[in-house]
Amino acid sequence: MVRLLERYNGEVLPALQKELGRANRLSIPRIEKMVVSMGLGKSIQEKKMFEAAEKELALITGQKPVVCAARKSVSNFKLRRGMKIGVKVTLRGSRMYHFLDRLISIAIPRVRDFRGLGPNSFDGRGNYNMGLTEQTVFPEVNPDKVEFQQGMNICIVTTARNDSEARRLLTLLGVPLRGAERAAS
Repeated sequence: MVRLLERYNGEVLPALQKELGRANRLSIPRIEKMVVSMGLGKSIQEKKMFEAAEKELALITGQKPVVCAARKSVSNFKLRRGMKIGVKVTLRGSRMYHFLDRLISIAIPRVRDFRGLGPNSFDGRGNYNMGLTEQTVFPEVNPDKVEFQQGMNICIVTTARNDSEARRLLTLLGVPLRGAERAAS
């Protein structure tokens, strides 16, 4: 069983159940899915860059990415409808918990000058969004073989009813949010 899922069932779920005063375990917030995406607008002309980013995202997440195409044509960006402009992966279940565990314990601490994730990146419905500026913070990616730096967006979708419940869920799971220490005590 996944380490973070065991922690959720053993520690986080009972703590949230007590804090929120809910008897039904299914009404307690949990992580539903994680979406990891890379916008590759710069690599429209270079197919090699697009393929490298697709390969690295598959390596990082352990799942084949879906190619996203442009919905509209925008002449200012030299973009035509149907052009490949990004890749994304939706993680659920054990792969999601494995990825979140590696993100929290390995990748985020490797970010240069890291002082915690922004506490205001919640969307009002209990989902959290964050961005990484480079893919080399993940140990699966060999920095010597990286030809170009590519950032990624990570969205954590929860079943929380509001941002405060989601913030509490993520802090109990160990996500290093700035100012979470003061809010927890």
